[in-house]
Amino acid sequence: MTEIAVTMDPARRRRLRLVIEFSALFVGVPLTLAFLLPPTAMFTVLGVMTGVGILLLHRTPGFDWAELLRGPVPWPVLLAALALTAAVGVAGTLALFPHMLFFLPKQQPSLWLMILVLYPLLSALPQELLFRPLFFRRYGQLFPSVRIAVWANALLFSVAHLMYADPLVMGITFAGGWLFGWLYAVRGSFGAALLLHAVAGQILFTTGLGILFYSGAVGR
Repeated sequence: MTEIAVTMDPARRRRLRLVIEFSALFVGVPLTLAFLLPPTAMFTVLGVMTGVGILLLHRTPGFDWAELLRGPVPWPVLLAALALTAAVGVAGTLALFPHMLFFLPKQQPSLWLMILVLYPLLSALPQELLFRPLFFRRYGQLFPSVRIAVWANALLFSVAHLMYADPLVMGITFAGGWLFGWLYAVRGSFGAALLLHAVAGQILFTTGLGILFYSGAVGR
């Protein structure tokens, strides 16, 4: 292995290093969380991954943190996606556990308000940093095209939620991951992806379907 590394040119060594990083972050960590760690480890793992991701982004050639503040916000796309999220949230809650429809705002308004405030900061923002700028700016070169990278991003974003062991969660996160990835990689707007992710999550918790994304409800 040492001899191979010595004879490998710098470009190939860098690509191999990126492949190893990518596989560990976006495949190894989610599978470990899904099958080996308890659900309560979710935020610890997310916190550690976010720290690692920030460091890797800082070391990524050509990346500028200021670019995250640029980019248009396609409001028609966002509003349509949020309306669809609300419809899915209400219909899904009525179909699966109708007693939970709008449970938080009606029965636990303090908890609901806390989720509305903290979800964008503690969940949506770390996930978006990892799965959008880190994924596309550092590892986008591993894919033959942006289109394929967006689909791979959606798939791996869904895999990152495998710990919930729920097909509806996998479907929702795949669809959301595709749209978030498209907004960032194609439309060039990290802000739009983050805003949509944050508000969509708030809607799901408000309607009641957010219970599927609550780690305390996860069963092995």
